[in-house]
Amino acid sequence: MKLGLIGDDFTGSSDLANTLAKEGMRVVQYTGVPEHDADPSVEAGVVALKSRSIPVADAVAQSLAALDWLRAQGCTQFFFKYCSTFDSTPEGNIGPVADALADALGARQVIVCPAFPGTGRSVYQGHLFVNDRLLNESGMQNHPLTPMTDPDIRRWLAPQTTGTVGHVATQDVFAGPEAIRAALAREDAAGHRLIVVDAIRDADLRDIGTAARDLPLVTGGSGVALGLPANFGCIPGTPDWQGQAGPAICLSGSCSIATRAQVAEHRARNPARELGAEEVIEGRLDPDEVARWLLAQDGLPLAYSSADPDIVAEVQARYGRDRAGHAFEEFFAATARAAVAQGATRVITAGGETSGAVVEGLGLGELRIGPEIDPGVPALRARDDLVLALKSGNFGAPDFFDKANRLLAGA
Repeated sequence: MKLGLIGDDFTGSSDLANTLAKEGMRVVQYTGVPEHDADPSVEAGVVALKSRSIPVADAVAQSLAALDWLRAQGCTQFFFKYCSTFDSTPEGNIGPVADALADALGARQVIVCPAFPGTGRSVYQGHLFVNDRLLNESGMQNHPLTPMTDPDIRRWLAPQTTGTVGHVATQDVFAGPEAIRAALAREDAAGHRLIVVDAIRDADLRDIGTAARDLPLVTGGSGVALGLPANFGCIPGTPDWQGQAGPAICLSGSCSIATRAQVAEHRARNPARELGAEEVIEGRLDPDEVARWLLAQDGLPLAYSSADPDIVAEVQARYGRDRAGHAFEEFFAATARAAVAQGATRVITAGGETSGAVVEGLGLGELRIGPEIDPGVPALRARDDLVLALKSGNFGAPDFFDKANRLLAGA
């Protein structure tokens, strides 16, 4: 294995694996730290953790365990992947995990770059934009777990790290890889280990990747990994894919603006069932019954709990954020498990927490990366009779559910 990658959630990890696969690397996504060695043919291993919103000490411990396994597989460069909207809090996990990985590797000049222009995320003058809006005006300020209220990545990261945060500005990035290397060295000399790097175009990400050839640790969204495979001699291509026949279901627990629009479009043309918060949290809704309902429908059925931010806030105030979040994750995991046991062969999920719960609930250890459905979302094969699509909340076109199902089915 050449490149070792650690993702802080499941959808982000599949997004990262998708980027590498398109650039020609042989990629496998692992659910948690494997208990066995990787197949020798794997060039890039993505260890998907569910560490974005857990206590800092647990996130650091899990990430270091993933690093140890990846080092044992022979990796020579490492990547810590977080969301392209930098989902965290001032007490969050991105800084502590990056610091711990850097300490373990003796790394300096650690790039911090959540940019992903293909999905509208760009970093300019250290500020994160979503399309033409600053991050804190994009809807992310209403995220139920990690409300993003400051678009300045330097300022948001500073309280999370033990050091100071540097910056490589757009004019250096536009000047190419050698200028980027010089700017990173300048920021390192100034005492900054974590360095935010601007990027507004895919060409910037490729140049950053070239500049990072000899760095032991890179951090960012999946976009900045775009330029890494070329350093290992890989050539872009399309992964092989065999469609999967059989029944399909959709499960959505994301409250993002994009997912709520996707749910609204999908339910206008397909069977859809809203999952009431009180029913789920109080245990009055049976996952087996919901699974039976899904598989009894014509079309592409959807069970969803995606709600407006005000409704989410009201539910959290009544039941507590942790109780509400845990109840929905357990419910979606149990529903997916029951549906697959009853014959579902294609499972499409929306939302990072929902996707992680479904993968864990199904006990899936490895996911093979297929072709891209929408930017950042690949088709995934879990086993001979099961394929999945795991969508981050903010990703995907308005017709994402239908598009995902067609590709998973090989249509």
